Amino acid sequence: MPRKRVNLSEYRSVWLFAMFDLPVDTRAARRNYTRFRKDLLREGFHMLQFSVYARFCGCEERAHVIRTRVHAVLPPDGQVRFVMITDRQFGKMEVYEGKTRAETEKPPPQLSFF
Repeated sequence: MPRKRVNLSEYRSVWLFAMFDLPVDTRAARRNYTRFRKDLLREGFHMLQFSVYARFCGCEERAHVIRTRVHAVLPPDGQVRFVMITDRQFGKMEVYEGKTRAETEKPPPQLSFF
């Protein structure tokens, strides 16, 4: 059976950001930091900058599910923030490497279902 191709709207699809500031002053704190970072990567997040990770989601409902799963593995200390923006807003982001403008990350070419 052929799959139906889904056209994603730039206004309905969103990027979920996880920004965190976690302590790394003790061995246990470093372990918690590493575990949380690996959990983000397992959930499909990609590092944009140190302690700033983003994940493309086809809709807000999917972003809410991902945020709930990440919430379940939050470390005991430190601060974590979640921000959701539309794909359209994300595409307007300006990225610079030094004084040279770089291209913004593109959403994945195909929607993943788990």
